[in-house]
Amino acid sequence: MDKSWMHSDRRSKAYEFGVEAFLNFAVENLLTTTHIRCPCVKCVNLKLFGVGIIRDHVYFNGIDQSYKNWTFHGEPWEATTNASRNVEEDDGHSRYSFVSEEIDMDDNDFGDFGSDPYEFANVIGDGDQPVYPGCRKYTKLSALVKLYNLKAKHGMSDVCFTELLILQGDLLPEGNTIPTSMYEAKKTLCALGLSYEKMHACPNDCILYRKEYEDSTNCPTCGISRWKEGKDSILKEGVPAKVVWYFPPIPRFKRMFQSHETAKSLTWHAARKSIDGQMSHPADSPSWKLLDDKWPEFGNEPRNLRLALSSDGFNPHSSLSSRYSCWPVILVTYNLLHGCA
Repeated sequence: MDKSWMHSDRRSKAYEFGVEAFLNFAVENLLTTTHIRCPCVKCVNLKLFGVGIIRDHVYFNGIDQSYKNWTFHGEPWEATTNASRNVEEDDGHSRYSFVSEEIDMDDNDFGDFGSDPYEFANVIGDGDQPVYPGCRKYTKLSALVKLYNLKAKHGMSDVCFTELLILQGDLLPEGNTIPTSMYEAKKTLCALGLSYEKMHACPNDCILYRKEYEDSTNCPTCGISRWKEGKDSILKEGVPAKVVWYFPPIPRFKRMFQSHETAKSLTWHAARKSIDGQMSHPADSPSWKLLDDKWPEFGNEPRNLRLALSSDGFNPHSSLSSRYSCWPVILVTYNLLHGCA
């Protein structure tokens, strides 16, 4: 497919036709018009929108010109030398290769893990790669996380952060591995499983505006508006009154089984026995055994994950005068060994 339009003037016909061809390509391959990754320079494929919003973003913000292979929109992934790289451990086994032999997994267990199953392994490999030859204090990954934390802490814009990355690359010795753009940095961090979805919610917690309620403007249960009310009591259409940040757990669970060591820790409970008769792990508890007895099909599969759900509210700004609060919902994996959860 011709992608030369990505470098054309946004006011030109070539750009207009290219945008429409891209959107049609995405819809045909993804079979959806409402949950498509936005490739504009601000979203860089990290946010999901409908076709109309993506069209506006690509015109107003411009398309990310470094997004050459449209893997997020149905184009086949192009193999690179990095994709075949494995992260080796002392025993000679790949630490993050799939573990079908280790825990008897077959092809059906992998599901739709992703077009590049080794992407996560490549990112973890960056954790062993020094940020420049001879550096012992920082790796490529740790340096990037530190820099990104500074961006978030001080409210740095994407443009400013990109310029900072370029400056860091110039200051460090030749051969350094600092990313040269915001897109490259986000792509690396996204591969760690940090992607998320933002869902509009009823202010009274009745519903999420998704599926059959995606286009609703009022809650069908309590009737309150979806949009935020300003100081003048006028609704700000398009500005949600409440937002839920959703971190999909399934891809993270699948990723845990990419590591030999983590896979062993997730299934070790099936072979262990309590030596002293004392409860030293949740696997020794009556609740664990009750679950095995009540649902034997679930209990007989050691790879099934036992999860605990926890939630609490806090004020992220540490200000008692602020009415804003967060209520994170956290899942804890009980399968893991002590200190691994």
